[in-house]
Amino acid sequence: MSWNPTHSPDCPNSGQLETLIIPRARDLGGFEVRRALPSPKRQMVGPFIFFDQMGPAEFITDGGIDVRPHPHIGLGTVTYLYQGEFEHRDSLGTHQMIYPGEVNWMLAGRGVTHSERTSDETRATRHKLFGIQTWVALPEDREDMAPDFEHHKQEALPEISDGGAEAKLILGTGWGAASPVTMQSEIFYADVTLAPGAQFPLPDDHEDRGIYVTQGSIEVAGDVFEAGRMMVFRPGDRISVKAGAQGARLMALGGETLNEPRYIWWNFVSSSKDRIEEAKEAWNAADWDSGPFNLPPGDTDEYIPIPPELERTRPKEWPQRNGG
Repeated sequence: MSWNPTHSPDCPNSGQLETLIIPRARDLGGFEVRRALPSPKRQMVGPFIFFDQMGPAEFITDGGIDVRPHPHIGLGTVTYLYQGEFEHRDSLGTHQMIYPGEVNWMLAGRGVTHSERTSDETRATRHKLFGIQTWVALPEDREDMAPDFEHHKQEALPEISDGGAEAKLILGTGWGAASPVTMQSEIFYADVTLAPGAQFPLPDDHEDRGIYVTQGSIEVAGDVFEAGRMMVFRPGDRISVKAGAQGARLMALGGETLNEPRYIWWNFVSSSKDRIEEAKEAWNAADWDSGPFNLPPGDTDEYIPIPPELERTRPKEWPQRNGG
C-alpha cells in the first residue's frame, strides 16, 4: 500500500492511556482507508510505523483494488485480510495470492518494489475486501539488508484460545507462542476475536503495547472504546480488555522500541534523511535496468510516481512516544 501524509489521525487525551488515536477516514473512490499510524503524537507502537485499515468495502463486477508498483526501503510490510484477496507481485519475482488469515511479509531492506491488485478471477464476481496493512521499521543495522518475502498459510500461525477469547499470532512472540514469520526485532502482532464479555490480557513481556479495534467494542479500566480506535498503553502496566455486549475483534500489536529516530517520506522509512533522498532520486530516475529499483515481473506497464505535492517536502520525524 502506498502512503500520502494527508488526513492525519486525531489524538485526544485519555486519562487511562498513554495515547488514544482516532484515525481519519479517506475515501479512495468507493474504498475507505483509516490510518492510525503515524499520528501527530505517536509515530510508532514498538517497531510498527504505519497502520491502515482497508475497508470494509464491497465491489460489484469488474471492481477492485489496483495498487500499482511502488517502492519501499527500510521496512517490512505485513498484509492481513479478514475478507477478500490480493494478488501480490514484487521485484524479487514473487507472485503470491493472499487470502483471509494468511500472512504476506515483505522485507524491503535496501529496496524493493511491489504491487497489490484484485485478481481477474475475483473481479468477475461481486466481492468484499476488509483487512489491515502495516509497516514495521527495521533496526538501524538491518535497514540495508537484502529484500526478502515470506508467505504463511493460516494453519501455520499459532492459535491461543481461552474463555471466549481466540487469538491468532501473526508475528513475533506472545502468550507463550511464537509465529513462524522471520522477524528482525522483538515484536508481537495478533488477530483477536472476543465473545461478548470475554476478557483478554496483553502480554507483559513487551515494552510497547497497543490495540486497534476493528469490530464491536472493548472496555479497558472502565472506559469503552468502539471500533476504529487505537489505544497505546503505558509500559509496564498490566492490561486486560473486556469485550462489549456484541463481542469484539481487535489487532494487538507492539514490541521493542527502536533506539534511533525514524524518518518517513512517502513510502520510504529510514534512520537517515540522506538515504531517503537517495531512494527518492533513484525512483524518479526510473532506471529499471541498472538502477537500485526494478518493476515486478508480470506488472511492468505502469508504476506510481512520487506525488508532485511531496517533491519539495523533506523527510519527517514524527514523535516516537506521546508528547515526545
